[in-house]
Amino acid sequence: MDDKLQSIFASRDEMAKESGPLYLQLRSRVEKAISDGVLASGEALPSERDIAELADVSRVTVRKAVQDLVRDGLLVQRHGSGTFVSKPVTRVEQPLSRLTSFIEDMARRGWRSRSQWLARGLFSPSPEEIVALALGPGDEVARIDRLRIADERPLAIERASISARMLPDPDAVGTSLYAALEQGNYRPVRAIQRISATNLAEDDAALLEVEPGNAGLKIERISYLASGRVVEFTRSLYRGDAYDFIAELTIGKNQ
Repeated sequence: MDDKLQSIFASRDEMAKESGPLYLQLRSRVEKAISDGVLASGEALPSERDIAELADVSRVTVRKAVQDLVRDGLLVQRHGSGTFVSKPVTRVEQPLSRLTSFIEDMARRGWRSRSQWLARGLFSPSPEEIVALALGPGDEVARIDRLRIADERPLAIERASISARMLPDPDAVGTSLYAALEQGNYRPVRAIQRISATNLAEDDAALLEVEPGNAGLKIERISYLASGRVVEFTRSLYRGDAYDFIAELTIGKNQ
């Protein structure tokens, strides 16, 4: 190991001069190295065994310090790859008063965005989709499931359901669902959203590159045409560390 790593992971004798549990002392050293720029964003940490040998502590101590830093978002663990310094998180402020597509929203911020397809096709609707989309007997539903990525950072998982009458060919959707709906004059003009807190399940957390159980935002949206007809029923999961939803409130004159 180079001098930089040796300066971070001091030996147990040196840490013995400090107070507090060993794992907290080790955590503090790594945290300081990150804040001082000694460990750069995206840089890989040595293995648990290497750190334990250098610091002369147990692997359990190392694991506890690393897990603390992962939980606080300073480190990220990638299965089969190792442990890395997290990239700084830039939070997205999303107004609740404006209905825009993800592509439009990211373009307005000057960010490069893309989607990773998770699933799409025509299916028999679930009871929830039948109610939300006001479907009739024999109707099919188009499902569009995507991982939304901006500047190579996964931000959200979107699972959209649309009546197959409005979207008969889900494979025709390119970068924007709303652009595809606009082709048939089905682009929504208003929506009702319900936002709630959630803890991300293991599969969803893996897609969003965060730890299972991390805080997330669950959003259910029903979108409408000007006529009042339902167009879209979308269930989304957003990274809790990356999104702030902003609402502007007007105070009445008599308040």
